[in-house]
Amino acid sequence: MKTKKSALGRGLSAILESPETDITSKDISGNYVVGAIANIPLEKIEANPFQPRDQFEEKSLKELSQSIREQGIIQPVTVRKMGYEKYQLISGERRFKAARLAGLKDIPCFIRVANDQQMLELALIENIHRKDLNAIEIGISYQRLMEECKLTQEKLSERLGKDRSTITNYIRLLKLPPPLQIALREEKITMGHARALITIEDTSLQEDFLELIISKNLSVRDVERLVKDSGTKPASTPPKKSTALPEKHLYVRDKLRGTLDTRVDIRRNNKGAGSIVITFKSDNEFDRIMSAFEK
Repeated sequence: MKTKKSALGRGLSAILESPETDITSKDISGNYVVGAIANIPLEKIEANPFQPRDQFEEKSLKELSQSIREQGIIQPVTVRKMGYEKYQLISGERRFKAARLAGLKDIPCFIRVANDQQMLELALIENIHRKDLNAIEIGISYQRLMEECKLTQEKLSERLGKDRSTITNYIRLLKLPPPLQIALREEKITMGHARALITIEDTSLQEDFLELIISKNLSVRDVERLVKDSGTKPASTPPKKSTALPEKHLYVRDKLRGTLDTRVDIRRNNKGAGSIVITFKSDNEFDRIMSAFEK
């Protein structure tokens, strides 16, 4: 006898249609059948406390609200029954907010039964399937599913129908320093840029590369080449103790960066010996840098 496959692996719609989240009894008032669709007053529906996304773009909400005024709600939201004439959102919070903004009194709902664990999983999985999520939000949702639903990456991979490597790559992004996470969230860099920078162990160096990517509009391939040419070791390599540069060295480094308009690093050991490394990515750039010294 084959073991029944978890509905989670088939996506959100499969979960909502699963008999495990359905019953056929009526509520106390006898009006709403759990498992069917009913128009429920907005005032009787409360927000999902497990909703991982608490910010919705105002412009997008207003556009959806206008569409609802003109055409109504095409896709019902999903709620769970909490008691007499009391319901809680499982999914569809954006539609719920837009309906309220549009001045609707009630909203079409699928009525389901779900416990708190199912609620959390449903909310997180719905969040992952949103088209407008950025890589950091996806990584956070994967991380929450693992931590709060007690799932390994392998189990999460099975539930979502995603390659394990895909999940690993998104979760690794959460190890980036805040400036890089913000840049990724604001789409100033792509996930490809971030994956190239995550191999660098020095956070200040990561941030320097971030500035270059934005100011020079570098491609992912450009960044991969620069990281390789800079000789940085992978982040998995145990870091060596570094010696803080004296103020005069920092001044010269920053001065050279501004004058040469390229990356310049100064490396110095405890005895005062070191080197100055000037980065260039083509013969033309090398000639440009050398001409600066001839002036």
